[in-house]
Amino acid sequence: MIKTITKIGNSQGLVFDAALMELARLKVGDQVNVTVHEGGTIALSPVRPVVSPPEVTAAIEQTMRDYKRTMRRLA
Repeated sequence: MIKTITKIGNSQGLVFDAALMELARLKVGDQVNVTVHEGGTIALSPVRPVVSPPEVTAAIEQTMRDYKRTMRRLA
């Protein structure tokens, strides 16, 4: 895919269309790590948060407490 560097305010940038964003599983506001390799190759890698198992467990327990009445009705 070929993109053209354009002027954006006082800077330069690339515009990522919706198809490219979808393919990369990115959305507005996501952070990316930019790496410049020898020869000028630029690589963008999404920064994905890592959620630990205890954090997941805590979120599930909190949800169960918050929606205890609803969950009983659904059971």
